[in-house]
Amino acid sequence: MAFCTNCGTQIADGARFCVSCGAPQVAGAVAATSPAVVPAAPVAPMIPAVQEIPAVEEVYIPMKRMDEVEFTVYGDDLQFVEIMLDPGETVISEAGAMMYMDSAIATDTIFGDGSAQSQNSGLGGKLLSAGKRMLTGESLFMNTFTNQAAEKKCVAFAAPYPGKVVPFDLSDYGGTLICQKDAFLCAAKGVSIGIALQKKLGVGLFGGEGFIMQRLDGDGLTFMFAGGTIIKKDLAEGETLKLDTGCLVALTPSVNYDIQFSGSIKTALFGGEGLALATLTGPGTVWLQSLPFSRLADNIISASKLGKGGKDEGSVIGGIGIGSFFGKQ
Repeated sequence: MAFCTNCGTQIADGARFCVSCGAPQVAGAVAATSPAVVPAAPVAPMIPAVQEIPAVEEVYIPMKRMDEVEFTVYGDDLQFVEIMLDPGETVISEAGAMMYMDSAIATDTIFGDGSAQSQNSGLGGKLLSAGKRMLTGESLFMNTFTNQAAEKKCVAFAAPYPGKVVPFDLSDYGGTLICQKDAFLCAAKGVSIGIALQKKLGVGLFGGEGFIMQRLDGDGLTFMFAGGTIIKKDLAEGETLKLDTGCLVALTPSVNYDIQFSGSIKTALFGGEGLALATLTGPGTVWLQSLPFSRLADNIISASKLGKGGKDEGSVIGGIGIGSFFGKQ
């Protein structure tokens, strides 16, 4: 096989001229090289188009000022709460409420309630905080329990009499809750425990809670306890609930707390409900207890030798006295 020496076209063996370009060919000559092969141009790699991602608007979520804790409530009618603390977390409680704790939990006694408002206001603020607690019948001091280990540890608190332990997050109720004077059990450190004064004379005298109730402020987890079974009721705007004066446990500040006198002297004397009933008007949330501690204590005293219980059981009238007039609470 021969090729043209000028253009490289293949020609017949022995041809004297190229059929393509007409160039003379040397007899018996064969092109030294094959036709030139032009390399293909490199193909650029396919790069997918980059889709522009829209900017995401930053959302600010404020962190809670209180320590966040995990918990489990045990029992039925004699309940206690076990709280799991992360390293460095702290809970506060009333004196004598602790049931058990891990060895890595460090306990301390503080003056006041341990809230930032109390601790940052100097000695005067601590005295004021402790004085408010004393007015509610509580101790001037509170106990703190701090996890000093590198892992979760537990501490448990129990109620002082038969009843229920109720957990609630103050941030779910506007950061404030008003409760009866002995309802507070424990809380995450930072919750402020103050007083709420009853401005109405009738509520203070006949409301069953006196003129002073506890006021809990903050945004953390708090635990309260009450006697018997506790029920939570949400009141609509203008909705009114009547109840025994000793059965109120807690309420949100938006609820109007008042009293209503019994309809007749006969009902006040022989009805066993006292001279007045408490009225709660919404909107807001209230917690009620089925067995106030005062009622339990009165029944125990009545059944004891001190109360000479049992002698007038089954009588038509029973014991009538000033306690029946103003209610057992």
